[in-house]
Amino acid sequence: MNKIFGFRSFGVVVFLAMIAVFSVAALFLWNALMPEIFGLPVLTYWQAAGLVILARILFGGLGTGRFGPHGHGGFHHGNALREKWQNMSADERTEFLRGRREFSHLHEFFNEPPGRCGRDAPNNEGGKNE
Repeated sequence: MNKIFGFRSFGVVVFLAMIAVFSVAALFLWNALMPEIFGLPVLTYWQAAGLVILARILFGGLGTGRFGPHGHGGFHHGNALREKWQNMSADERTEFLRGRREFSHLHEFFNEPPGRCGRDAPNNEGGKNE
């Protein structure tokens, strides 16, 4: 029982030390860049610590494992879209990509007809594609 308590207390100390180190790094980076570039206010240490914790919650989740709440890294459970893509024929892939291009709403932004956005759009030299 004493070993388990000692191991857990060591883990808590390491966790708090990591937060402290990342907070100092965030503090220095923020105060060196953000006020100068964007005119934002300078942060205190506790504000930087709160920013690190907020970023962890928003972008890293609350999981305790190495790569998320279940501790699985990599593609252990497979990737449904990748498997579907690999099982498609060449014609099905072409049709899928055509549908993705037509679904894109960039044509509304660039005032172009659907299907003429991105790589399909003509350049400024007489309407020729690259």
